[in-house]
Amino acid sequence: METPNNSLGRRDFFKGAGIGAAGLALSPMVAEASPLTEKEKLARIASNSWPIRYIFKSRTGFGRNPKNEAAKEKYGEITMLDFPQFTKDTFPGVTHMDIFSGLFGDVTDDSMYVGVPVSVGAATRVTQEFDPSSASGKRWLEKLANKMATTGTHCQHISNNAPRDLCDLDAEKRKAGIAVAKKWLDGAKMLGTKSMRVNSGGPRIAPVAVATADYPKADDLAKYLATCIESFKEMADYGGKVGVKVTLENHWGLTANPMNIRIIVDEVKNPFCEASPDFCNWEHEYLMYNGLKALAPYAHTNVHAKYWSRWKDNDVRRSVKIMNDGGFKGTFALEYEEGPWDGIEGSKYLYKEVLAAL
Repeated sequence: METPNNSLGRRDFFKGAGIGAAGLALSPMVAEASPLTEKEKLARIASNSWPIRYIFKSRTGFGRNPKNEAAKEKYGEITMLDFPQFTKDTFPGVTHMDIFSGLFGDVTDDSMYVGVPVSVGAATRVTQEFDPSSASGKRWLEKLANKMATTGTHCQHISNNAPRDLCDLDAEKRKAGIAVAKKWLDGAKMLGTKSMRVNSGGPRIAPVAVATADYPKADDLAKYLATCIESFKEMADYGGKVGVKVTLENHWGLTANPMNIRIIVDEVKNPFCEASPDFCNWEHEYLMYNGLKALAPYAHTNVHAKYWSRWKDNDVRRSVKIMNDGGFKGTFALEYEEGPWDGIEGSKYLYKEVLAAL
């Protein structure tokens, strides 16, 4: 698939194809693509475990409260091993899935988890995270792969929060983060996964330019970009070996700015590194659609079709069109964040909106 790094310029394309101005004048009408069939539309949709994380058995619990307990009572409690069948039952015709790293594993088995120190402000706490390289973790991944095989479902994308510090200025921290990412890429291969999001890490709010004697400079930002590029080069090289792409989502930190994502992908120069935009993860309203337009040509495998009441103007169909107009041919994962519905109802709303827009 053509990427922004190797695409021909318009002039080169016409020259190479032997099309001159006269040819264009004689052929003013360009044939439109045939409308997608219902089956083809459904193949462009992926379920998403993030919006329904509250009904999962997990080690985090995602904030145990009466609302979450009510959701479990209404829908039942599930594990990731149940999610393939849940996908088929909840979203008729959908077979692709976008699954969240924090929901992996058998929560009753300590042997497939590792303690990871996580800094929250000035405090540090230890969280338990799934280890795909552990013997028990590999057996669990095999179970999930078998569940997908028997249900006819596929893991399109892993939204992964486990690899950390990938743009950190501390080389040892980055090395550790890359090692975690490689373990997950190995695990992703076991599931036949197409792509895996990896967060850039670093400051939650990216450094800004500072005043100088002449023009403002953002040297601190450039340092983080440089380390991030090196990390993604190594991960993309490894991803190429196992057949899984690493992606950057507009999530926070460096990647909150779509231009930074474009810079990283362009500098990595590897087809196994691309963007996986989210419809709503923006720092201000003017990025809602403009940011998506900037990233659409850099995305090929999976995007998060999101509804979030954070924004007054949240036109899902418009966002789908922007992605398609930008040449996107991958899946739209139904990632409801917050609004008038619960996670499952919101995901069903997105299912209808994306289908209508395709």
